[in-house]
Parts: sequence; C-alpha cells; structure tokens
Amino acid sequence: MYSQKIFRFRVSLTEIEPEIWREIDVPSDYNFWELHVAIQDAMGWLDYHLHEFRPRKKSPTDGKHIGIPDSEFDEIEVIPGWEVPIKKYFTTLGNSIDYTYDFGDSWEHEITFIGMFLANENEKIPNCLAGERACPPEDCGSVPGYYNLLEILSSPESDEYEEIAHWLQNHAKKYWPYKPEYFSAKRTKFSDPYQRWCNAFGVEPE
Repeated sequence: MYSQKIFRFRVSLTEIEPEIWREIDVPSDYNFWELHVAIQDAMGWLDYHLHEFRPRKKSPTDGKHIGIPDSEFDEIEVIPGWEVPIKKYFTTLGNSIDYTYDFGDSWEHEITFIGMFLANENEKIPNCLAGERACPPEDCGSVPGYYNLLEILSSPESDEYEEIAHWLQNHAKKYWPYKPEYFSAKRTKFSDPYQRWCNAFGVEPE
C-alpha cells in the first residue's frame, strides 16, 4: 500500500495581532525552496521579493542562512534553499526556524514543526489544513503600514480611503476588496515549486 511521509508545520506571522497563521502539510522529502513556495502560497504572498530562513539551532548549515544568495543583502553566507532538505533540520517535533519575506518590509514568520504522518494514497500534498486572517497586501509598508492601511479601510469617509482603495485595485489587485479577517484553507492553491524556480531564474523546464 502506497504511503508518503508528510511534515506538518505551523506558520505564524509575528508582530501582528490578532495573529495571522496557517497550518500546512508538505512532503518530508521537500527542500527549503519547496517549503518556501508552500509558505508563500498558504499565506497569500506573491513571491515578488527575496526571502531567507534563519536556523535557531545547530544545523547542517553551521549557522548559515538558507534562501537565495544575493551579495547586496547577504551579511551572513546564504545557502541555496534547493540544496538543503528540510528533514536534515526538522528532526524533532517543536523545532522552529525564522523565515523572513521581503527584506524591505521584513515580514517575519515563525515556522514550527508540529507533526509527522503517513499520507493516504488519495491525499493531496502539500495541503493547507487551517489558518486565520488574510496576510497583509504586498508592499504596504511593513507592520506599521499594515496597521495604517487597516485604519484607513475602516473609515470609508476619510480623505485617504480613495487613495488606498485605488492603490489596492491597481498595484495589488489580488487583495481587492481586501478583507483582513477572511481566510479559506480550502481555497488555497499550491504552485509547482520547480516551475516557480524556473520562472524565478529564467530557466526552461526540462
């Protein structure tokens, strides 16, 4: 009988209350690039910016970060995520790692390993099991900008409302109408990590 080992993670966007979080299952043989793509899709990010994982414990990376090497931003050596299997880091339930998306807005996430299971033959993996609240719109100005956006959207009569609404409809139309309290795990769609990698680096799929 076919079975596939899966890892379950809790993804939490830090510094924001009420909490924005997701619970996802991914194949245990994923690498960190593939985990990154699953996090992006589950959270609702658009993967427009750089990212990196920062280990919290002694790991095969010897303290080096994991992501996309970029000399402009790298103060610490960064190992390509597609070279590091997640199972080499997540060896014990409760292991966590920090994940930053967009070095400008610096959206900080805590990724926690919360389960390990065998998937059923008909089970689709990756999968989003649960979560709460929509992620902030891309490029809204980090946590302070996000709170400011929420305040403006709650006051349609304000002078800034039309400007923000116009920006969301044009610059970030995926998020319009923006409903900060809405999230549906069932409507989450996951991309092909290999295709995403090819698109990111201008490589023709084999």
